[in-house]
Amino acid sequence: MPAIKPPGRILWVTLCAVALSGCVLGPDYRVPDVPIAAQWQAPVPHGASVAGLTDWWQQFDDPALAELLRLAEADSPSMDQAWANISLARATADSDAADALPKFDGRLSGGRGGQQTGSERLGGSGSSATMDAAWELDLFGKLRRNNEAASSRVEARVDDWHDARVSLAAQVGDYYVQYRGCQKLALAYRDQAQSQQDTARMTHQSFGAGFTSSADAALADASAASSAATLVQQQSECQVLLKSLVALTGSDERRLLEVLGHTPAQLPQPAALNVQQIPADLLRQRPDVASSERELAAANAEIGVAQADRLPSLSLSGTISVGTMVGQRNRSWSLGPVLSIPLFDGGKRRAAAQGAKASYDAALAVYRQTLRTSVMEVEQALVRLDAARRREWDVERSTAGFRESFEAIDRSWQAGNVSLLDRETARRQALTAEIELITLQQNQVRYWIALYKALGGGWQADQPLARNRPLSGDGA
Repeated sequence: MPAIKPPGRILWVTLCAVALSGCVLGPDYRVPDVPIAAQWQAPVPHGASVAGLTDWWQQFDDPALAELLRLAEADSPSMDQAWANISLARATADSDAADALPKFDGRLSGGRGGQQTGSERLGGSGSSATMDAAWELDLFGKLRRNNEAASSRVEARVDDWHDARVSLAAQVGDYYVQYRGCQKLALAYRDQAQSQQDTARMTHQSFGAGFTSSADAALADASAASSAATLVQQQSECQVLLKSLVALTGSDERRLLEVLGHTPAQLPQPAALNVQQIPADLLRQRPDVASSERELAAANAEIGVAQADRLPSLSLSGTISVGTMVGQRNRSWSLGPVLSIPLFDGGKRRAAAQGAKASYDAALAVYRQTLRTSVMEVEQALVRLDAARRREWDVERSTAGFRESFEAIDRSWQAGNVSLLDRETARRQALTAEIELITLQQNQVRYWIALYKALGGGWQADQPLARNRPLSGDGA
């Protein structure tokens, strides 16, 4: 039976260990001070209705878009993956927290045995019950730092989930706007194709009567064929965008077409966003920035874990065993400290400590880059929005002017005062201007969506988790 250590010595060792356990190795974490601009350099939106990020999707007042957003979150692999990552991080945190608690294991065994003394042989059945206990004392804060790292990573995964919701909403909204813009362009091309077919028919009638040259007839045919081909190409682009929406929402294509058919093929009109926050507020607004910062905190805690791992560790362990064999009862117990001292590992623990510091440096670089990228995305969206706003009046005037010019030349062509080539040139100019206007209007809405995503999508750190919460009803 193992030697039993005096209770006084055990108590003394335990008290020393408890006193040492107040020591925590590794640097205490502080959010690093990363210099960023004090204010936005690009012009911020003015003179429009202002809506907060938290209810921005409702401002579209578009039932089709609201339904697409609901379908997307209800069946999103990216959000399911983010949710699974939260569960995994929580399980890891629970496992790390359990390392700081005492552990108890029990064993039961049974069998038959015997012994022989001279001519006498004894035999019988036997059984035993054993309970082992162990408790690692956190001498240098290794377990506490490990728990800090695990908790920070849970928070980072929660931030990733919010980021997945914001990104999903922005992606669905962007594809929806592209699809509506594509439909408007397809309608414009369809009208042009129909007009060109009518022109070709009239030109051929005139050519048959001897009033029009063969060159005009060939030009009319070529223009009609070109318009028809352009229409087919535009319609195929709309189908491609539709497939993207099907993939994002996980919905049946026929059902999606029904949803899209409930509202006319027009571009949604979002409310302008309030961009009064300074760049430093992005830390509180963007979930990807918050996630990066939490990863940095975890990497900082792991430096302490690696440093403590190079020092001795102390555990209290004990065993109680009760059993019978060959009619005899046996009982034993032991209790005492176990000191583990790292002597030689070929530099493995030292390398682990150096690696932890390198991981922190890498996480800091990612955090700094995430902040810079966040500021850049907001600045770019603001620049594009400002440019689109300043272009809009000129493009509208250009479109109206070319349309009036074409209508006047078309009347002159029908009266025989101008050539078909002049009419074709005016038609192309009017069509180009109309396409530019539709594209500008479409891009304006897309730039607003990009700004919504760049500003964090209304996410807040205390926003509760809900696996199937409608995207159209909150800040996601």
